[in-house]
Amino acid sequence: MNNLHVIDHPLVKRDVSLLRAKSTTSEDFRIVLRRLTSIMVYEVTKDIRLDSHIVETPLEKTDGFTLADEVILVPVLRAGLGMLEAYLGLLPNAKVGHVGVYRDEATLKPVDYYAKFPPNLSQSVVILIDPMLATGGSASAAISYLEERDAKNIRLNCVVAAPEGVALLEKEHPKVRIYAAVLDRALNKSGYIVPGLGDAGDRIYGT
Repeated sequence: MNNLHVIDHPLVKRDVSLLRAKSTTSEDFRIVLRRLTSIMVYEVTKDIRLDSHIVETPLEKTDGFTLADEVILVPVLRAGLGMLEAYLGLLPNAKVGHVGVYRDEATLKPVDYYAKFPPNLSQSVVILIDPMLATGGSASAAISYLEERDAKNIRLNCVVAAPEGVALLEKEHPKVRIYAAVLDRALNKSGYIVPGLGDAGDRIYGT
């Protein structure tokens, strides 16, 4: 799993444990997910290029920096929206696209229903955000939509990944880097990640 980057940090482990607990309420789940995402943003964006300029402090001039790369955030509807606010808190100038893909419960295949992206995908760092990477079908479909629109620098940020989903993305989209808080054991017969944390969308929105 050469494309997978598991973010190993004590605060990440703590928050993943809180998200796993079935006793965590929807309100607390949203809070913890935002906090965890904020931690992961640093790792996902650590290679973004910088432009330098001169900053004048109250005492003297010194070197300052701005982001050279434009960033486009693409949450996968609906659960990815639970991670979006944390990203925008740290990247307020980022543009936002949306992709709607859901997994058919019978076939476990992705079904798309919405896609809208900002321009300039080809020149931007595109971060696809979705809490769960299970079978990988929805993520692969979303990445394909982006690649069809000439996106080249794509990375996926999830919270929990399954080996099956990682393997599928490495096969179908070998250039896409995957950033996860944890790699879980496997998928069960229903296609859910185990031990996992349940359906992230349902837990975020109380449905």
